[in-house]
This record gives sequence, C-alpha cells and structure tokens, in this order.
Amino acid sequence: MGIIGIIIFIVSVAVSLVLRSKLAHYAQTRLRADLTGAEVASRMLRKHGIEDVQVTCTDGYLSDHYNPLNKTVNLSAPVYYQKNAAAAAVAAHECGHAVQHAKGYAFLQLRSAMAPALSVTSRYMPWVILLGFLVVEITPLPLEIGIGLFGLTTLFAFITLPVEFDASSRALAWMSREGVVTSQEYNLAQDALRWAALTYVVAALGSLAELLRLVTILNNRRR
Repeated sequence: MGIIGIIIFIVSVAVSLVLRSKLAHYAQTRLRADLTGAEVASRMLRKHGIEDVQVTCTDGYLSDHYNPLNKTVNLSAPVYYQKNAAAAAVAAHECGHAVQHAKGYAFLQLRSAMAPALSVTSRYMPWVILLGFLVVEITPLPLEIGIGLFGLTTLFAFITLPVEFDASSRALAWMSREGVVTSQEYNLAQDALRWAALTYVVAALGSLAELLRLVTILNNRRR
C-alpha cells in the first residue's frame, strides 16, 4: 500500500467513526412525527405507488440496504424500530433505491447488472493478482488480467456514487415535502446522509488509488 493508499485508509476510518458518532447523536432526537423507521419506509413506498416492496428487519449495525432481486427494504433493528431523525433518514434513503428501481433509474440498473459478475470477480481477483506478481518476470498476462478485473471493481465503486447521492436526494425531498421531518430534523437527516455518502466516495477513491498503483507496478516491470 502506497502513501496515497495509507492516507485514504486513514480518511476512511475517520469518516466511518464520524458517521457512527453522528448517527448515535441524532438517534437521541425523537422524531416529532412519532414514526419509526419502518413506518417512514412504508409510508414513502405507498406515496410513490410501490406495492410490491416489503420492509423487513435485518441483523447487524449499518446493515440497511435495498435488495432489487427480491424487492425488500432491509432495515437494521435500530432503524426499523426507533423514532428519530437518523432512523427516518436511513429508512427513507433505502426506499429511495426502491423508487429508483421502480422508475428504472439508469445507474441503478447498470449497478444491478454488474453485481453478479462482480461477486465472482471479487472472489478470484486477489488470487489472479498474486499469481500475476509471481510470474510477471515470465509473462505479464496474469497480472494484466488481474488489473483488468480490479478495474471493473473500481468502475462499480464509481457507478455506485450517483446511485447513493440520488437516493439521498429523493429521501430528503420526500421527507420535506410530506412533512415527515421538521426543518431542524431535516438538517440532521441531511447531515447524516451526507456523511454516509462520504464513505462511498472514500471507497471509490481508495479503489482508484490501488488500481493506479497496480498499473504503475506493471509498467515498471515491463521496462
């Protein structure tokens, strides 16, 4: 890991810690609308005419996600049951992905199409890259293939960015329009989602930095 990779790793840890801190702090602000995260999610889906998506409670902390394959909004227990600005923000954000799916949002469709291939790629890519380093003096082909596979994961990380930012925008606009949050609660929700989005930005930049490092190593070995 180069110096840039180390810096990005430190920033990533810092952003994650700040996000956890803010979510814990904002969880202490009870939502004036007195809605749980699950109720916010159900209401947002209904308002958008989405009848075939189920809201479920899932294990784990910060494990909230939308699954386009089985059309479920999966909320962690704190988000599902609690009535605060953080829970409302996260729940609405995940429903934002469901709205994207229903409306055929292009970047979500592209990410979903890439996901099955990327799950296989991520499983074998480290071994291909390791093999590439071991035989690079004989042939650069395995390392070139490994870097190509890593490039796909980097592309996936950057395609994820507009998907996440758009979902947050949809969530915030809907909560404000429907009066789910007060102006103060809106600011808390917006800040929480902003920091959540930063984790994806840092991850994408970290992937790009590592890709460039691998390309540099390959070019140096070719000389």
